[in-house]
Amino acid sequence: MAKPKIELSIIIISYNTKKITEDCIKSIEISLRRSSLIYEIIFVDNASTDGSVEKIENGGLRMDNVKIIKNTRNVGFAKANNQAVHEANGDYLLLLNSDTVVLDNAIEKLLLFYRRNELTIHFLGGKLLNKDRTPQASCGPFYSLPVIFGALFLKGDYWGLTRYSPNTVKEVDWVSGACILTKKEYYIALDGFDENIFMYMDEIDLLYRAKQKGYRVFFHPEAEFIHLGSASSGERTYPILQVYRGFIYFYRKHHDSKQSVFLLKFMLQLKGWIAIIIGKCTHNSYLIKTYEEALKLAQMA
Repeated sequence: MAKPKIELSIIIISYNTKKITEDCIKSIEISLRRSSLIYEIIFVDNASTDGSVEKIENGGLRMDNVKIIKNTRNVGFAKANNQAVHEANGDYLLLLNSDTVVLDNAIEKLLLFYRRNELTIHFLGGKLLNKDRTPQASCGPFYSLPVIFGALFLKGDYWGLTRYSPNTVKEVDWVSGACILTKKEYYIALDGFDENIFMYMDEIDLLYRAKQKGYRVFFHPEAEFIHLGSASSGERTYPILQVYRGFIYFYRKHHDSKQSVFLLKFMLQLKGWIAIIIGKCTHNSYLIKTYEEALKLAQMA
């Protein structure tokens, strides 16, 4: 007998996140154990050295629907997702970070809502929660210069200017790359993630290009996932530097105006100088080290 057709391909990228990746896959299995949904998990390991692959292979997980791709080097988040999508058999894709935990039947909720609204929805994100179950800002407007100013200097997340977590279904510019549901045909039509972006800002770039093609992006608050955040980064310095790189790359790619790039670089440098001064006044070596590196990035861009 022919095998039933895969409906959903769940894609997980891992880099030295052995325990949380195992927890993520277990949460998927628990969430879908009573479901009739035919799904596969495509697990891409970016050359982890912590035994992540061995743990998944020998950890007592259900392996008949898990496909493992073992990279010999860390190729980054974007390229690893593109690899996985190339191998995916499902018509639908769920891009899910390794540091997420699926709550209740969140995957089915997300997919059912998507299928009911396929004429208007092309990309869909779930509601991300912090470990303590408080809402995590995980969607928002594209990063125009005013939005970036709010993010850098006005605590834009706090005021809901830059990122937020709605309690109702809402059309948005972008949703977090930690949880994105779409159809494989849309992902392929966009040529997937930009592999020049190693990590961070990749979903912003993808969904910006999606909007340019007329695709619509929505946020669905009833499908809930815990997202630990920055688990593969190891420290806070790295994410900040990658965000700086991401802003600069995004603006050079999508905004022709030299004035816009100049203003962006000015704001990034100003943020760097302010943080360094605060770090020196408070004897905070983390701030000094991080923003000295960030300042160099902005100055050399």
